[in-house]
Amino acid sequence: MSSCYYKDFPALRALEGELGYSLPPLAYLDNAATTHKPSTVLEAVEGYYRDCNANPYRGVYRTSVASTRLYEGSRAIVADFIGAKADEIVFTRNTTEAINLVAHCFALERLRPGDEIALPISEHHSNLVVWQHVCEKTGAKLVFLHPDEDGRLRDNEMEEKIGPATKIVAIAHVSNVLGTIFPIERIVSRAHDMGAVVMLDCAQSAGHRPLDMKRLGVDFAAFSGHKMYAPMGIGVLYARTDLLESMPPYMFGGEMIDAVHERHSTFEAGPKRFEAGTPNVAGAIGLAAAIDYLTRIGFDEIESIERDLANRLIDGMRAIDSLRIYGNPYPTLDRSGVVAFGVVGAHPQDVALVLDSRNIAVRSGSHCAQPLHRRLGVEQSCRVSPCFYNTPDEIDRFLDTVEGARRTISRRIMSVFP
Repeated sequence: MSSCYYKDFPALRALEGELGYSLPPLAYLDNAATTHKPSTVLEAVEGYYRDCNANPYRGVYRTSVASTRLYEGSRAIVADFIGAKADEIVFTRNTTEAINLVAHCFALERLRPGDEIALPISEHHSNLVVWQHVCEKTGAKLVFLHPDEDGRLRDNEMEEKIGPATKIVAIAHVSNVLGTIFPIERIVSRAHDMGAVVMLDCAQSAGHRPLDMKRLGVDFAAFSGHKMYAPMGIGVLYARTDLLESMPPYMFGGEMIDAVHERHSTFEAGPKRFEAGTPNVAGAIGLAAAIDYLTRIGFDEIESIERDLANRLIDGMRAIDSLRIYGNPYPTLDRSGVVAFGVVGAHPQDVALVLDSRNIAVRSGSHCAQPLHRRLGVEQSCRVSPCFYNTPDEIDRFLDTVEGARRTISRRIMSVFP
């Protein structure tokens, strides 16, 4: 069975038969790491460099003016996509840089000894290591929220860990390991009641479900283009206008300045203050093209396809005796299709290699979440993460292959050590 959207992605078509006619088509199931790019995105990026390659802001000639309009137009498209204003959108390289910007320009300026930063133990390293650094520099303290066995954050855990000393709550919208969709509006309500701000990592939710920053009520949010069908090297920081205006620059150089004198400088207002140097115009245009592509499909369609695939995947995995799912082992509304798992008696890397031998791409490792894996009692896991261009046939092929993975690995070991 072929997805009607599979044809929109040239890389998937190109890789389909690359490894030989004896292999089945590529089943790319590592979308939590990065997604492929549709033709419209590739054409938008190529078109910019072919027809309009010029530095924005710096010239009065027509291609420079056009480059400026395209870049700022992309900012407006991103803002509309997430229910924000254009002057609340800062372009970054990725989610990691966006979180670091908040840490350095907001947190380091405000936190003091005795203050607390609350975050789940399940956080990606990019939303953990940076806050470790902030605590080392300011004397603040990390407080960890612990999801239950199903990967959920219970109300009593939030109430116990988010208190009067909490100044920042840093949390992923969707866990990149457990697949949990966290109750952000309840978390925001608790945080704001305690006088804290919320930094939301949307890397695993942007591109899969609609985002509305005003409805969610968060103070900061970040996501990467490459996980939502856009190019690598472009990311977004959303920041409430009043907070953004109160923050000093992160980097210094061209285009972020208002005036430069021999011994001091003044800086631009709004997002430009945080975008020093020549920006990634093509990346921003590619991100806008990806948003247009997703919008034309519609999130009702995307969520419906991905929910059906997730249900098929999780139900099938639960039926395999040798397989352990980390997090909620049932398809529920507060669970995405990101599934981390282990095969009893087999190393995750060996399982991933067996799957690769059948042209099925999944992730193995700690998925940049080592503290969570240790809490789960393992060092590594495999992770499967379908999206709307995947098909039921690919899910079934994954299930068939992973069910026999332990036997395949045992045979290979016996062939080496008879």
